[in-house]
Amino acid sequence: MFEPALKTFGIEFLNSGAYASGDGWSPTGGRIPFDAIDPARDKIVATIAGANELDYERVICCARAAQPDWAAVPAPRRGELVGRIGALAGHYLYDLAALLVLDTGKTFDEAKAENRELIDMAAMAAGQSRMMYGAVQQSQRSRHRMYDQWLPLGVVGIITAYNFPASVWAQNAFLAAIGGNTVIWKPSPKVPLTALGLQKICNMAMEEFKLDGIFSLFIPSETKIAELMVHDRRVALLSFTGSSAVGRWVAEIVGGTLGRRHLLECSGNNGCIVDQTADLKLAARSIAFGAVGTTGQRCTSTRRVIVQSSVAESLVALLKEAFSQIRVGDPREPETLVGPLVDQEAVFHFERAVRKAIEAGGKVAFGGKRIERRGYYVEPTLITGVPHDLPSVQRETFAPIVYIFTYETLEEAIRINNGVPQGLSSGIHSTDLSNIELFVSAAGSDCGIARVNMGTTGADIGAAFGGEKATGGGRTAGSDAWKGYMRRQSVCVNWGGESPWDTCIRL
Repeated sequence: MFEPALKTFGIEFLNSGAYASGDGWSPTGGRIPFDAIDPARDKIVATIAGANELDYERVICCARAAQPDWAAVPAPRRGELVGRIGALAGHYLYDLAALLVLDTGKTFDEAKAENRELIDMAAMAAGQSRMMYGAVQQSQRSRHRMYDQWLPLGVVGIITAYNFPASVWAQNAFLAAIGGNTVIWKPSPKVPLTALGLQKICNMAMEEFKLDGIFSLFIPSETKIAELMVHDRRVALLSFTGSSAVGRWVAEIVGGTLGRRHLLECSGNNGCIVDQTADLKLAARSIAFGAVGTTGQRCTSTRRVIVQSSVAESLVALLKEAFSQIRVGDPREPETLVGPLVDQEAVFHFERAVRKAIEAGGKVAFGGKRIERRGYYVEPTLITGVPHDLPSVQRETFAPIVYIFTYETLEEAIRINNGVPQGLSSGIHSTDLSNIELFVSAAGSDCGIARVNMGTTGADIGAAFGGEKATGGGRTAGSDAWKGYMRRQSVCVNWGGESPWDTCIRL
């Protein structure tokens, strides 16, 4: 099921790292290669000829040349192209999921779920293409009409992380495309197979619609080549998903050029409050899924649990019982719930975070170790007894580690929840309406996402996705997030035939 998916998309041992409509795939000769490594087996699956500076120039020139014609296509027709990409992704669902497993080490079920997010996003964007409304306003002038309209920006660059390459690309690319922009994708080099497969699906759809240049791909092996898109003034909007540290750098570069825009989706350090009225068994199941699902490699993963002291002991016991039932192993095996981390560096960060917690007086209530087998496997980990302001707790560790803190009053719990630099997702488990309403009020969670009696993870397609503070403030997916990929124009039409100085100037 897995290696045959490579043949489905024509992925060979050596593959091009750049695609631009018109010129097609870049040559593989004379490029610096890098390997696509299966984290479940620590095995090279394929090699990519990393895109170079000439490849980037070709991609950006093709995207710019195609954009005016694409902008002239009626928005509903743009939506039909996006919808077709979603339909093709559905047709190749199992093969795309297999590529994700080989790239990320996700279980097959998780990989299918991510690709279904892509399919759902395509359907939503296709519908949104007929509903990009501008508000009609009342002019202060007699016999004038005034309204807002939304117009394309130009070329949109998308830089994605390794953990959700398909769905994050879709959340950005489909909205950008229905808005009349052309799209260049720079995925993480840790997950090139998924990018190659999706570009080939885009190519199928563009060929069917007799359109060129809407979706392009650019996978360099060197950071300095990747940075070309960040500095390039021809890229009107740069969407970046990754660490807050790199996000700050992107914001400084892009923001330093007036007229360009950035959309940031950076680190999360998500807390979940459990009060004394909570259904503790539901909370334990939700927290286990939120902390350990995708091996803790989600920006919305539950990192911190803030539990009322009177129920803390009971909740920790339930979490230990829940964690003990999570089978970590080869994602190809149907019994596996959790696969490996993405690479050896991720294992190092996991081990360092556990070590820092122990040095600070923390206790490992469950897990805490690397699993000795081929691949990058670690144990789901519960840690108690560390201060909530510990530097390693204040940072996001992309691993299945959850820290447990206790509180006495809900106001204290909210301060702990908000007391980190990041502000992506948050949750509360409670049956007390007053506690719930306080949590979701202006005095409650300062995050972009607030969830009640559920985990912190997941992206609801119909809602705007993103967070505040060091998370970056960007929004993708549903609600009115499509406006972020377009420019607003205020229009005023004089249909009365009069001007302000008609009594002063006689012509």
